[in-house]
Amino acid sequence: MNKTALITGASSGIGEELAKLFARDKYDLVLVARNEEMLNKLADELKNKYQIKTKVLAFDLTHDDSPQLIFAELQKEKIEIDVLVNNAGFGLEGKFQDTNLTTELDMIKLNVSSLVEMTKLFLEPMLKRKFGKIMQVASIAGFLPGPYMSIYYATKAFVLNFSEAIANELENTGVTITTLCPGLTATNFGKVANMTYPKSMKIMTAKEVAAIGYHALQKNKSSVIITGIHNKLLIFFIRFLPRKLVTKIMASL
Repeated sequence: MNKTALITGASSGIGEELAKLFARDKYDLVLVARNEEMLNKLADELKNKYQIKTKVLAFDLTHDDSPQLIFAELQKEKIEIDVLVNNAGFGLEGKFQDTNLTTELDMIKLNVSSLVEMTKLFLEPMLKRKFGKIMQVASIAGFLPGPYMSIYYATKAFVLNFSEAIANELENTGVTITTLCPGLTATNFGKVANMTYPKSMKIMTAKEVAAIGYHALQKNKSSVIITGIHNKLLIFFIRFLPRKLVTKIMASL
């Protein structure tokens, strides 16, 4: 029997590219996002191309009950999740005093609360089976202070620290945690966040980022993965700079 991967935020970007990689390797898929039309299109494409099973769950993970409803639906249908990919998330650019509070609270729910709840719900069955993989899509933002995107950077710092901590707790259980930390990536993220990028900035494709994360996930060991040499160098060198200077640099960017 094929293993099954559940991917949130699967309708576009990194989530969509990860879905293609799992399907290529004959994983059945549970695809979660708000846009049911885009999910159905992707599900049909992958089902027909790779002869796998696909299930679409159109849920908005900013709603408090969505993780429980997703888990209950899969329990009812006796679908066991071998790989959980918590990819859904969004950002918002602007000064904190000017940005919309409701949007920011939704961001915290999606980037943090739903990720924690999905991890909690699907971890227990994995531990019982003594096998499972979880990918948390964080960001290099998790290593940095983020003026003009303060809430987003803070949520990714939470994801990074939370994931590293539970990865340690899960040693020798058969369950691994891969924490994927991309930098700037060509997805719809920038449009949703109302961001503009300097032309000089190196931007990776979603396909490149997904391939790096997928390769790391399949190594069967917990790890934190920073994508791209530019991002690795950035995170390495900021450790030697005063925190206040790093904050000023990030503000200027």
